[in-house]
Amino acid sequence: MAGLNDTPRGQRLHIALFGRRNAGKSSLINALTNQETAIVSDVPGTTTDPVVKAMEILPLGPVTIIDTAGIDDAGELGSLRVKRSFAVLQKTDLALLVVDPGQGYGSYEEGVVARAAAQDVPVVVVVNKTDLYPEVTRNGFAAAGKPFVFVSALKRTGIDALKQSIVRYAPKDWTMPTIVGDLIAPGEFVVLVIPVDKAAPKGRLILPQQQVIRDVIDHDAAALMVKERELRHVLANLGTKPRLVVTDASAYLKAAADTPEDVLFTSFSVLFARYKGDLATLVEGVRAVRELRPGDRVLVAEACTHHPIEDDIGRVKIPRWLRQTVGADLRFDMVAGSGPLPEDLGRYRLIVHCGACMLNRKEMLSRIIQARRAGVPIVNYGVMLAHIHGVLYRALSPFPAVRALFTPADDMEAEVRLLRQKRRLNPGGGYGAGRRGAGEAGCR
Repeated sequence: MAGLNDTPRGQRLHIALFGRRNAGKSSLINALTNQETAIVSDVPGTTTDPVVKAMEILPLGPVTIIDTAGIDDAGELGSLRVKRSFAVLQKTDLALLVVDPGQGYGSYEEGVVARAAAQDVPVVVVVNKTDLYPEVTRNGFAAAGKPFVFVSALKRTGIDALKQSIVRYAPKDWTMPTIVGDLIAPGEFVVLVIPVDKAAPKGRLILPQQQVIRDVIDHDAAALMVKERELRHVLANLGTKPRLVVTDASAYLKAAADTPEDVLFTSFSVLFARYKGDLATLVEGVRAVRELRPGDRVLVAEACTHHPIEDDIGRVKIPRWLRQTVGADLRFDMVAGSGPLPEDLGRYRLIVHCGACMLNRKEMLSRIIQARRAGVPIVNYGVMLAHIHGVLYRALSPFPAVRALFTPADDMEAEVRLLRQKRRLNPGGGYGAGRRGAGEAGCR
């Protein structure tokens, strides 16, 4: 599992290699990593699925290299491999188009450039095998209109020039915005509310909690971690008020009640809705919760493939809460893992997405764009839970521009409706019972 000294895949620059079969993509990865990472063979089609390798390229730092199947793969299976290869563009920050001079530069390569341009992915053309074709010149490649570099992956020449090209042409804004750094000043401190329940991993913090702590420290501020039952006591005994309180979704109600109104308050999920995607779009998505009707279909999407627990957030809790909110049965589909969402999104009335801690921002934005093109509202776990619990308006306090899209009345309406529904389904059970434990296992 990721630790504080590990850079999660979602925070790495994603570099994907495209090219025809036997253009030398796998050999190039080995040359870049200075390891025998990828399988190299003269047999066409050795690479059948995208292969991922984490490495360090200075001064970019940690990156993720993705090897793909040949873009000229043939047959029914080959076309599926090509489709899977191009799907990688959704998570790609920079594409390396590897060309074998013996194969030339033609329609296959132009297809990669066109697809990359459609998704605003910069391309560097890598002319490989210069040891076999020493006479190769810039003529014929300049017409591509893309930067290019000459290398020999086998002899490992030109690799430094390629690294320089990666540094030069990597998107300047590929790094994701800070998580909390723009909300705090040096010397201030943040209180993080971290429940320890059966959904919490034993002996460690979950990834979003780790990343928030590191971001606070990187911005010369201090982080104070407490469990939800200790928050009121800690705040009452501090010499000064914290700048911000960040809570896990499972402690929304208690943390909101115990945090003074003049202290900024939010959750890990709301922070990651902004950090990994588009907070305004995900907040707008909660309006679809009020519009759900019996029989509507909802897609629950998770980026990771964690082992489901007994009361899993995506498979159990969210369907239960939404059914209670609507007051009738809904139909739920579940997808897990990276890559694009299903193509038939039009049949869903709502997409509920995880916190996306295992996706890079480009991939999460691609999913949001895919949902918007299909006309389907999308929301993430924590934003939706804050709305259902009646605290979303409060949890948006650090983000006034987005908060303006929402009103306290919107939250109150959800609160009253859920209260009535719970009383109807569980007479005498009390509203508080059943609302605790609303946390996100792995993506809070």
